[in-house]
Amino acid sequence: MAWWLRLAVLMMVGSHWAWGQCETSIPKLISQCGQYVEGSGPETTPSKACCDVITSLDIPCMCKYVTPDVEKLVNMEKVVFVAKSCGLTLQPGMKCGSTYFTYL
Repeated sequence: MAWWLRLAVLMMVGSHWAWGQCETSIPKLISQCGQYVEGSGPETTPSKACCDVITSLDIPCMCKYVTPDVEKLVNMEKVVFVAKSCGLTLQPGMKCGSTYFTYL
């Protein structure tokens, strides 16, 4: 199974349908931004389509649903890079999954 499909399943099942709680679409988030946050490879500036999805998210809410299994597929440093590249301001000390961002 492709990594992005595993991620979608993990977030949907493991988080009790997180997009309903956070008013977003996990499949759209994964399809538009998945390639920019996957575990391997260099940081890449996200597309406008990805930024459009990212800027519509409730990031603190979504972070509550990042499980250890999701963190095996997603590079959290890349998540910060993408968020900042899209113009979001993240609070130092914010927790996303098991990661605390102290260096924002």
